Amino acid sequence: MSYSDHKLEKTINISLDYLIYKPASYDENKKWPLILSLHGSGERNKDIETVKQYGIHKILRENEDLPFLVVSPHCPKDESWEMQFKFLRELLDIVQKNYSIDSERIYLTGYSMGGYGTWNFAITNPELFAAIAPICGGAISLKKAVRYLKDTPIWVAHGDSDTIVDFEESKRIVDSLKDCNKNLIFKVYKNCDHEVCTKAYEDPELFPWLLKQRKRRG
Repeated sequence: MSYSDHKLEKTINISLDYLIYKPASYDENKKWPLILSLHGSGERNKDIETVKQYGIHKILRENEDLPFLVVSPHCPKDESWEMQFKFLRELLDIVQKNYSIDSERIYLTGYSMGGYGTWNFAITNPELFAAIAPICGGAISLKKAVRYLKDTPIWVAHGDSDTIVDFEESKRIVDSLKDCNKNLIFKVYKNCDHEVCTKAYEDPELFPWLLKQRKRRG
């Protein structure tokens, strides 16, 4: 397992950091699934190393050979992921140019602020992802979610006692999508609060499910 730190220059001259995780068995002669992972609001005002402490990165520390590359950008102080969508597209392009990526298996996930970013980035760029996994998030528009994500495999997780991001934020999107999206999983963690952000990634079914999802052709 290895992490690499990088910077990407935007046209407005703001330097943004991101981490790349490679599994121990990474071999550039084969194509690898890629996960774009969006952190929560608490990591914005801290060093990028704090990103490794939460969410999917806890799983990466415990499993040196999770069969994905994982790219984790660092959102600037006092900004949101919705303000970084141009950068995220650029970042995906750069990673695909520099690593051996399976273009049919690119996934998006995030928790809390990153859960919102996951829903909203997927709504505006549904063609990019084979599947998404928003944790404790919400969407800016239910109508747009139904319109643009009806064919996207989605794994949603939320604690029903969350006092930071209300459980209804996830439930209302799921309720809007469940009749049109046949590959929608909603994991409700009973009596769990916002800390489910990390617990959700420990579900033994999540990563095998992701690996089965591929972009639809045509």
